Amino acid sequence: MPFQRAPFFQLVLSVLLALLAESLHLGWEALHGGIVVHHLAQRADLPGLSNLWGLLIMPALAAWASSRLPRAGAPAWLGFALPLLLGLGLSLAFSQQAQALTEALFFLTLLLALLLPAHRPESVLGYVLGMSWTFGAVLPTLLGLLLAGLSWGLRGLVRQLWLRRGSPA
Repeated sequence: MPFQRAPFFQLVLSVLLALLAESLHLGWEALHGGIVVHHLAQRADLPGLSNLWGLLIMPALAAWASSRLPRAGAPAWLGFALPLLLGLGLSLAFSQQAQALTEALFFLTLLLALLLPAHRPESVLGYVLGMSWTFGAVLPTLLGLLLAGLSWGLRGLVRQLWLRRGSPA
């Protein structure tokens, strides 16, 4: 899909909104027991990743997503909204300790990432934004980039197989 450069104002606005959202999140955490640090494998003796990284990650993802806007007519809002809702659902299910629902939503996310173009920047941003309220920005970014890579790779493979099917050997 062809892309166009976003107007500078739109790029700055999206970065500032992402920075505001992450600042509000971290402010809430700071006032309710301190900014959370997520340790590898949930073991305190292993290194941890602070939610403060979200101050860098969220604006960077917003800049990436808004700088790669599809041309008019493409439903970019849907590519943002669906992953956002899935991320929020996963966060809510996890925080409510609904393990079966968390697993179902995770596998639904994986399935949708293989069927839909989840490799687009707006999809990664929506997914990370939805999950960052529970998990911080680092883990959802890693998971979102993994899902984006799977989506991109599988969709590219299917496209190549489809194109080769129609051409003579």
